[in-house]
Amino acid sequence: MSFETILIDKKDKLGILTLNRPQKFNTFSSLMAEELNTALRKLDEDSEVRVVIIRGAGKVFSTGIDVSEFRGKTPSEYYRWLTRMDQMHLTIASMVKPVIAMVHGYAVANGAGLVAAADFAIMAEDAKLGTTAINVGLLCTGPIIPMSYGLGKKKTLEMLLSGDMIDAREAERLGLVNKVVPAEKLEEQTFAFAQKLIDKSPVAIEIGKTFYYQMIDMPFRQRFVLNSEVMTRLSTTEDALEGINAFIEKRQPMWKGK
Repeated sequence: MSFETILIDKKDKLGILTLNRPQKFNTFSSLMAEELNTALRKLDEDSEVRVVIIRGAGKVFSTGIDVSEFRGKTPSEYYRWLTRMDQMHLTIASMVKPVIAMVHGYAVANGAGLVAAADFAIMAEDAKLGTTAINVGLLCTGPIIPMSYGLGKKKTLEMLLSGDMIDAREAERLGLVNKVVPAEKLEEQTFAFAQKLIDKSPVAIEIGKTFYYQMIDMPFRQRFVLNSEVMTRLSTTEDALEGINAFIEKRQPMWKGK
């Protein structure tokens, strides 16, 4: 399958997805939003891919939604348009494979939302992130949803209502990204982080990610019911037995993904 706004490459069990509108700073057009979700689902179904990396072509990761599409819509058209722009959050949450955002330049508005939607994020030390829609009289309500899980009330409202950009170190301090690295080592360090995940049991990675996105919607006590169900299922897998045997025998495990 070919795309107009997305590039897909595969390398060493990695699916590498590139936002490819560099002349528009990788802003989200309706087409790119649709193609992003299609490409993510395609890589999730690809048996050769274990981890997905999202990056941006050109000077930035993504600077949000293409404002040229904004004007002249009816309420129902705005609803469908905005739902399309936010679909990536649900798509990534439903995937069984980890998704890593590799962030350089700027991640702004819906670009920051994609960083928040990703399971992990590695950010160049000179990059910046912001939920800036408030500056044009709008709100980054989609991006702020996943951000709010870790930020707390005051920082969530500051991100939503101030429109301020934050640097990579502040994003790391707030828990919005996993790691900040020198810009020249961004790809190397992102691939190294991805390799850590590839080296783990595929079945444990899949079950673990699925558990997280189910768990966050549950009340406290129900989370432990789910935990018992998940760990019972995981404990009966071939990979779990192999992992325990390898640990006892002081050798590297040979994962089967079963």
